Amino acid sequence: MVVMSLVFEDDFDGPDLDRSVWVPHYLPAWSSRADAAATYEVRDSCLHLTIPPDQGDWLPGEHEPRLRVSGIQSGNFSGPVGSTVGQQPWRDGAVVREEQEPFWGWTPDHGRLEMRARGVVTPRSMVAWWMVGLETDPEQCAEICVFEVFGDAVEPDSIAVGMGLHAFRDPHVTEDFEAPRLPIDLTQFHTYAVDWTSERADFLVDGERIRSCARPPSPRSGSAWRRSSTT
Repeated sequence: MVVMSLVFEDDFDGPDLDRSVWVPHYLPAWSSRADAAATYEVRDSCLHLTIPPDQGDWLPGEHEPRLRVSGIQSGNFSGPVGSTVGQQPWRDGAVVREEQEPFWGWTPDHGRLEMRARGVVTPRSMVAWWMVGLETDPEQCAEICVFEVFGDAVEPDSIAVGMGLHAFRDPHVTEDFEAPRLPIDLTQFHTYAVDWTSERADFLVDGERIRSCARPPSPRSGSAWRRSSTT
């Protein structure tokens, strides 16, 4: 029997984000902190991330198609301006536009991680929670995607929930990603979770295991990986 103990929890009960844990910018090294800033509120014991009509592009004039993002991360890192060192480069050869100071908020490497969330999307938008390495080494790049839902995958009585592993450039991880269709309503609160060990990652929705992936990224499995979460 495995006994789990609570190590970290954020109920978003304060007046703002806990800046010792969260960065309210999405991959700012490739853009800038100003252009990558999230639109958000912390109220009613919830983090409300929104993309209003007047929010600017994440990488104006370069990223095609145009992309607008409101996301938070629990870790942040890049090399110097002009280098190709940083988290999740958006294309091959992408260069750092704004150097980021290393930031380590909540960056576990195993355990059960859960998020209680709901979302409202249009056919052109999506909501997601994933974990990636900080890429202080280029192999620290694999991703554990706990859930992602695209607006065009939402039906009146079900949604396709993407979950699994993206290997990217990590030689220790095998690509293993699917989007099973579940009979749930995205606009209502559900608990999305992963049970993560060096041997496997079990993906759960409302306590029900939906799928499993072998050998997820983890220092214990030989993959030099540390996490940041982006929502």
